[in-house]
Amino acid sequence: MYIHPHPLQETVQSLRDGALALPTYLSEIADRVEAIEPHVRALLPEPERWTRLRQEASALEMRHESPEDRPPLYGLLVGVKDIFRADGFPTYAGSQLPPELFDGPETACVTRVKQVGGLILGKTVTTEFAYFQPGPTRNPHNLKHTPGGSSSGSAAAVAAGYCGLAFGTQTIGSVIRPAAFCGVVGFKPSFDRIPTDGLLYLSPSMDHIGLFTQDVAGMRLAASQICQDWREEQALAPDSRQPVLGVPDGPYLTQASPEGLAAFEAQILHLQAAGVTVRRIPALANIEAVNQRHRRIVAAEAARVHHAWFAQYADRYSQAMTTLIKTGQQISDDQLAADLEESQEFRREIQAQMDREGIDLWVCPSATGPAPQGIESTGDPIMNLPWTHAGVPVIGLPAGRAQNGLPLGLQFVGRFLHDEQLLAWAETLAEHL
Repeated sequence: MYIHPHPLQETVQSLRDGALALPTYLSEIADRVEAIEPHVRALLPEPERWTRLRQEASALEMRHESPEDRPPLYGLLVGVKDIFRADGFPTYAGSQLPPELFDGPETACVTRVKQVGGLILGKTVTTEFAYFQPGPTRNPHNLKHTPGGSSSGSAAAVAAGYCGLAFGTQTIGSVIRPAAFCGVVGFKPSFDRIPTDGLLYLSPSMDHIGLFTQDVAGMRLAASQICQDWREEQALAPDSRQPVLGVPDGPYLTQASPEGLAAFEAQILHLQAAGVTVRRIPALANIEAVNQRHRRIVAAEAARVHHAWFAQYADRYSQAMTTLIKTGQQISDDQLAADLEESQEFRREIQAQMDREGIDLWVCPSATGPAPQGIESTGDPIMNLPWTHAGVPVIGLPAGRAQNGLPLGLQFVGRFLHDEQLLAWAETLAEHL
């Protein structure tokens, strides 16, 4: 196991008040990355990484000599998935295409994390164009298993203690699933709470920027600085009531594996024993139609995003991306518009059901089971799909281990734009888990 604790909040506090010197922090992480990265392979290579970072850290120290003047994420190392544009870094998107094709303004959230004191550790490995063709990254808990995808490197880098925070994206299940597989916290905010300006899109209507941290306290701090129009006053106080949870019984839930379902039911009993109210609610009876609609949207929009590139470089695309694009080329603009309209209606439906049933959050498995063996596949994102389709906020929390010793997770799903409340509740729920 190549796991190392480096919780965000404690790290930043130590850096800000001077208890941990920034050069010392960099040296510790450099030693860890040099020892572990040949095995985990979460980062894109960068020959002068530590020279660059020491220079950037020195400049940051000079700008903020006084602890009182130091920004909220002062000195924190941050991993950036390689479909984000970041000044000074080429963007490969896990592909064989010329990186110059993807040049453009820096992704807005990368700029933002620098403004609040973050230092970019480097680019993290992504599957090709954030779809299904895997990269070389391995699960830090067991190198014979996938870390999940498409945000493979970001999840693995946080789990391995390279960085306290990493950016990912989720178009189906690419934040919550790898977070579960790697035993870390993953947060997919409401659609566009983290603006996607400057992102290399797969599906503009479904791409969500998400975050990875090692615990919920760190996630709350990071989200408060990176999410747009964060309203801390809307977060529940620590002594407020616990949320009422709803289990979406029916065909959606049975998509999980027998082992995944058994572990999920055990965690539900554990939550109930801790005093959390859980209601079982027949839900998502139309999940197969939702799954098909979501896949049509992703295929149609990917075909449009890649139209010019694919026309010139089709032979450099994987079979998985080629099939997606060719499928999307057959989907009409009218069909796409109708599917997008229905996705908005789907959001309204699931929130109306929450109101009728008196529940605050949905709870369900983060993935069908533990991380599969091998790195030829990143696992099945089917448990995440409806919540991405609806654009509602989701947090994935570590929740026990499978029979093979690998991590499992639970995902908690809130109402659209109620991200602050979801994260506040998540701190209490994480304590129970």
